[in-house]
Amino acid sequence: MGLFNFFGGTDKDTDKITEYLQKGAVVLDVRTSAEWAEGHVKGSELITLNEIQQNIDKIKSWNKPLVVVCRSGGRVSSILPFLKNEGIDAINGGAWQNADQYV
Repeated sequence: MGLFNFFGGTDKDTDKITEYLQKGAVVLDVRTSAEWAEGHVKGSELITLNEIQQNIDKIKSWNKPLVVVCRSGGRVSSILPFLKNEGIDAINGGAWQNADQYV
């Protein structure tokens, strides 16, 4: 059982993360700055959950799909519908460590 499966993901989920990263996705971390400082995916972008809406133009300017991560995936679940409604191709990467193993 891999780390991703431990957190409730499936092999299909990890395949999706790999697929998105291979097509140049940005890893967007929505944790707090303090959580980020404890560890994060190299090359990822930090925009805390409560700052997503005011930074939507910046996110759109990347013009890339997103693998959105946090501590466990819960915060991602709360913001994913907003991102998709804004026309952004984004998936829930769950815990940040899930994407870290593929970068």
